Amino acid sequence: MSTLKALIKKEFLQIIRDPSSIIIAFVLPLISILIYMYGINLDTVKVTIGIKNDDANPEIATLVKSFGHSKYVNSIVYDNEKELEEGIVRSRLKGAVIIPNDFSTNLSRAKTAEVLIITDGSEVNTANYVQNYSMQIINQWLASSRYSNATKMPLVNPVVRTWYNQDLNSHYFILPGSVAITMTLIGILLTALVVAREWERGTMEALLTTPVRKIDLVLGKYIPYFCLGMLSVSFNVALCIAVFKIPFRGNLLILMFVSGLFLFTSSGIGLLISSKLKNQFLASQVSLGIGFLPALMLSGLMFPINSMPVFFQQLTRILPPRYYITFIESEFMAGTVWEIVIINSLFLTILGSILFAAVYKNTDMRLDK
Repeated sequence: MSTLKALIKKEFLQIIRDPSSIIIAFVLPLISILIYMYGINLDTVKVTIGIKNDDANPEIATLVKSFGHSKYVNSIVYDNEKELEEGIVRSRLKGAVIIPNDFSTNLSRAKTAEVLIITDGSEVNTANYVQNYSMQIINQWLASSRYSNATKMPLVNPVVRTWYNQDLNSHYFILPGSVAITMTLIGILLTALVVAREWERGTMEALLTTPVRKIDLVLGKYIPYFCLGMLSVSFNVALCIAVFKIPFRGNLLILMFVSGLFLFTSSGIGLLISSKLKNQFLASQVSLGIGFLPALMLSGLMFPINSMPVFFQQLTRILPPRYYITFIESEFMAGTVWEIVIINSLFLTILGSILFAAVYKNTDMRLDK
């Protein structure tokens, strides 16, 4: 135990002397969480739509005004179709609605009244917003107009109730999920540089001349950076709850316990990289490639897993961030769901143990290897 204590003390002193570890553990998460908070927004967006009304019926003018009353639409009325087209071409408009001159006549005769909706296909998501908003506004206007009986409106009035995130605020799940992405990067990057730095600076040779056991060397790398990572987790969670007012409905002890399992797994990935690659630059690049990018793209935070090709859906099953994001979003938004806690904890424990064994096996204790 005295040897292990000495190694842990050495690593903590190294952390204090090396500002890069502090920057990775605290400054990087702060920058990351600020970007996720203010730079990324998956909420419903406000779009600018051009309106051209060719129907002289004064009643249709109320439909044009309805577009201006929507909080999701900034409407601009045009009299000239060329100016309308130019607005779309120059990206001043995200779409357009053109009401033909026989629109009210067809409605009065209970015929199909066509309306032209133009969307900018260069931005697919925005194009869908333009189409959906326009149809909602038109349907709402029809329901309250004298044409409602003639247009076979639905008899069922849906009443929508949203659970867990009543305001449909995307930050409520983006910020907790961003903790997983940040912890993946921190857990892997911090530890990936540890052993490689020892080899580059020549301190590993000096360390191997001492009667240190392999288990002491491995634990001496795990424990200090695990503690630093847990402080970073606490810092991130405190930012989410206290500063950005993200609702938290779960249990903090359970959150920290599962976070510890996730950090244990991420640290194992980083140490495995570090034990195989004895160059800091190469280790950092590999860490970003197999840690940060898959965590961002394939974890389910930004893109639904069930919409991915089958191969990538299966690939996500071996990625720790997928399980931690499922847990932390549930813990924040729905509270503690034991089935989710147990399943994800079990996976992280198994994977973390496998990685620990791999790190132990691949840690070199001889200079001639």
